[in-house]
Amino acid sequence: MSAPSLTARHPKVPAGRLLAELVPPRHFARESFDTYEPDPAHPSQRQVQERLREIADALTGPVRSGGAWWRRRAAASAPAVYLDGGFGVGKTHLLASLAHAVGRERTAYGTFVELTNLVGALGFAATVDALGERRLVCIDEFELDDPGDTVMMSRLLRELADRGVAIAATSNTLPGSLGEGRFAAEDFLREIQALAARFEVLRIDGEDHRHRAVTTSAAVLDPAAVRAAVAGHPAATLDDFDALLAHLSSVHPSRYGALLDGVDLVGLTGVHQVDRQDVALRLVVLVDRLYDRDVPAVIAGDGSGLFTAQMLEGGYRKKYYRALSRWGALAAAGTAYSESPSL
Repeated sequence: MSAPSLTARHPKVPAGRLLAELVPPRHFARESFDTYEPDPAHPSQRQVQERLREIADALTGPVRSGGAWWRRRAAASAPAVYLDGGFGVGKTHLLASLAHAVGRERTAYGTFVELTNLVGALGFAATVDALGERRLVCIDEFELDDPGDTVMMSRLLRELADRGVAIAATSNTLPGSLGEGRFAAEDFLREIQALAARFEVLRIDGEDHRHRAVTTSAAVLDPAAVRAAVAGHPAATLDDFDALLAHLSSVHPSRYGALLDGVDLVGLTGVHQVDRQDVALRLVVLVDRLYDRDVPAVIAGDGSGLFTAQMLEGGYRKKYYRALSRWGALAAAGTAYSESPSL
């Protein structure tokens, strides 16, 4: 019996689920301020940790109800912080710790892409109303590569801040990006200039605690090995790469997480380089959702690279390099499973 296919899935996701899934990723589900270990050689790490603890304490206090005067006062005092630092200094760990400390019911946590997809699925006004009920909105991997999305997100942040919602954001910095192409605080503040005065920049210095380079290629198996791996796994899927890419165009990116419900291993055959930007960007979102859910991939096809050289040099290069790094990690985990399926 062959494994089921993702292309047979057409998930319907109610708004309530989209909002309920705005939580820290599985990698950081158990992290807290206590599990973050600041490097003594870089005092800014402990300073930011303590500042975020202060913000969490303020946001978990009682909420007063009142008229327009009180709402204006709450909006003026709502904290807004941007965590600025290189790759591997713990920005996401700290952001997730803040979210956990404030509490799941009070917080919405998502990547920039997840929140822009939420607006696309619900509409702008409905998104503002839904997120406006929270005390805190956390945005991981804030991106500036799409002008339209950046303008939309800037407006969203402004409306949330005006409602008294606290905001915390990080950037999507990759290894080796310090200097040329690095996402810097001044870039972020320039793009949200209407809100810039409200943001407190928290600089986190330090070395990449992972001590790793970006992986830009994925472990590749032969088709027979892929089919054998998924055949022995009760929660695996098997798809032709082109068929899956075509299917993704018919599913809203906000539903890619639901597309993977109950899936613990993904098998792909016929993998090759993608040369269309719209297709590549949808693939990036799928890779992010696989990575968030720790779903390994067993892959057969051309392992020379997912994206063209032009893509890797263009405006979306940070998205593509992040996807390549995650794709490599997922494929390595898939290869390890195929070699020792009992693990």
